Amino acid sequence: MRDELAGQLSQLRDLTGRSLRELARDIDASSSSLSRYFSGQAVPPWPTVVALCKAAGRDPRPLREIWERAKEGPQTAPAAPVRNDLPHDVTAFTGRRAELDALLGAARTTQVVAIDGMGGVGKSALAVHAAHLLTAEFPDGQFYLDLHGFTPGRERVEPAEALRVLLSALGLPLGRIPEGLAERAALWRSELATRRAIVLLDNAADADHVRDLLPGAGQIFVVITSRRRMVELDGVQPISLDVLPSEDAARLFVESAGGARPGDVNEVLRRCGNLPLAIRVAAARLRHRPAWTLDTLVERLREGELAVSDVFEMSLRQLDPAQRRMFRLLGLVPGEDIDAYAAAALAGIPLANARSLLEDLVDVHLVQEPSAGRYRMHDLLRQAARADDPTADPAPAITRLADYYLSCMLAVREQIRILIPLPTTVSQPPPSLPDLCDHDAAIKWLDTEWDNLMAMFALTVQLGVDTAAVGLAQLATMAHARRGGSELLRKGLEVTLPVAERLGDRRVLASHKYLLGSLLLRMGRLDEAMSELEDGRVLMAAEGDAVGEAMCLFQQGEVQGELADAEGAVQLLERAVAVVPPHEVAVRARLRASLSHALRSHGDYAAAREIAADVLETTRETDRQTARMCLDVLSQAALDLGDAQTALDLAEQAVDINRETHHAFFEAISLADVAVALLHLGRPEEAAARQAEAIAILELAAEPDRLVRVHLPYAEACLATGNRDTAARHFQEALEIATAHGLDYLAPEARSGLSRAS
Repeated sequence: MRDELAGQLSQLRDLTGRSLRELARDIDASSSSLSRYFSGQAVPPWPTVVALCKAAGRDPRPLREIWERAKEGPQTAPAAPVRNDLPHDVTAFTGRRAELDALLGAARTTQVVAIDGMGGVGKSALAVHAAHLLTAEFPDGQFYLDLHGFTPGRERVEPAEALRVLLSALGLPLGRIPEGLAERAALWRSELATRRAIVLLDNAADADHVRDLLPGAGQIFVVITSRRRMVELDGVQPISLDVLPSEDAARLFVESAGGARPGDVNEVLRRCGNLPLAIRVAAARLRHRPAWTLDTLVERLREGELAVSDVFEMSLRQLDPAQRRMFRLLGLVPGEDIDAYAAAALAGIPLANARSLLEDLVDVHLVQEPSAGRYRMHDLLRQAARADDPTADPAPAITRLADYYLSCMLAVREQIRILIPLPTTVSQPPPSLPDLCDHDAAIKWLDTEWDNLMAMFALTVQLGVDTAAVGLAQLATMAHARRGGSELLRKGLEVTLPVAERLGDRRVLASHKYLLGSLLLRMGRLDEAMSELEDGRVLMAAEGDAVGEAMCLFQQGEVQGELADAEGAVQLLERAVAVVPPHEVAVRARLRASLSHALRSHGDYAAAREIAADVLETTRETDRQTARMCLDVLSQAALDLGDAQTALDLAEQAVDINRETHHAFFEAISLADVAVALLHLGRPEEAAARQAEAIAILELAAEPDRLVRVHLPYAEACLATGNRDTAARHFQEALEIATAHGLDYLAPEARSGLSRAS
């Protein structure tokens, strides 16, 4: 019955003589939905059937019985979704008929369209609306990226980073994305060549900003928006937007204001310059003032001859001093958004007051609330906020906001069991903090705020807020290393190393050296790591920081382990255990767990198992990451002794702990242990699946050193169990990664294995 209904609907479409997009526009339905209705993949709502009949000039009543039976029939399973990054379509999109038709028509005849116009004129709204209408014609994906070419207070997204984001959106893991701009651009063009997709590049600074992002061959439709015309780009069809015609502007105003009001709308529109954003802001003022007429609004606008930006000034005049101050301060926020706790810290006021002020600003559309409790500003409104008091010094507010983030990070640090003390200084405790006294809540906060933290860090460096910059770099490294991203974290520490030296606090500098050495170790830059760790150890010893000194020795032992110097690793770890005071129970347990790993590498299985089992018993419930280290050691020792089943059981326990604590980096390591044990148990298909999971995590985390160290033992296990082809493939991948990333100390092992497997 569904097929019969689909046939009837297709006949109606033929009778209208309209294209799919035209029909979708006329009956207020999406073209992708209409495609499913006409093909029988879905049953439309009855009002849609009525609208189709009306468009075709036919009576809908004869179709009612067919529609009822089709609706009650078996449902077809939905098709697998494709990537769609488009923002939500604009509510009550108004006007722009000629521009929209030109944009939709260009999708059939050209590859790139550039929409230009002044800020707030509706470039993004038009581009997003058209992209939604074109979705059915480009079934391989809809990709969106805000390039922040004109976002106040935010660095633009450079072409290399834009390509990384776009390639990741295509499904490529970070480990497979090359470093160079030219190489990324070539890979991007290659990946697009066989696809039919839309790419929307929003808010570009200029032609050079997007030149490397454009496709080569393939049926790709790219839409660029910018405040500048893209005259330097060959073969790009321009669409320039001016302010709205009066009729469209009036319709937009009435719809945004919630209906018509008595008075002269033309005078309001003149004062707003027919600029869509300005119209929406003015209409929002009217919507939230039921007693006002249009004349009332015009009176407020007549205080001066308004330019476009004066509409914002008019809205600001309606604010009380506290609201206006909050509006100005929000213009300083470096990240994408902010919550009420951070806003309270920014303004130095109680949380309840901040929430009330944010809600007031949302009501008048001076601030947006894209999701519950998260607030952001439009680019033009951010400019207006900064221009409201251009002589004000931003440093005090930025320092308050940085202190808030530092305070939250210190709370997160307690939940994720960071053992080394960091001498972080909070100059002004914030008015309120979110509840971060639970591990999962702390991790969720950290993941939500990560981009804002990085933006805050960059701004403190730029403004010379030295103490906050160093503190954020150190705490970010400790908190986020669980997910990988060592290269980004290393850059943050290196940028602030001169700042840490300038502060003159040897404890701060010692912590900086320790963290930098730890990251260099993880990245496989072992000589540099040993040097930084030794500098940190000397400083900590001079300051009488026994825990810090022991942790530096611990990391130096890890370096020796990476160099296959198990004896040297054991000696350093024994020194570390001897240095740390007996009352530092958690630190001693962590060091002993690492010592057990070094002893196992040294071949002293009995001592390794004894220490690991003892530490595991005392830490399983109190320090899950130390317990995970012990399980890793016990699993690997069991495998070394030929007990693959015990090795598997212990490795799976370690995986569970890592998932519970959200330690993706270590989860990959434990998954690799599971894979090796499964191979020795004669379960190669399960082993391959676990190994693939481990590799995917490490590629996403962009951790090439650990990726090589996951490939190598798996390849050895394949070789030992008779699968030479798979062994050769993993040895080859390990060699290629090691060579590409300068991991010279790992390349010989990969070459040797490849020779034995060939």
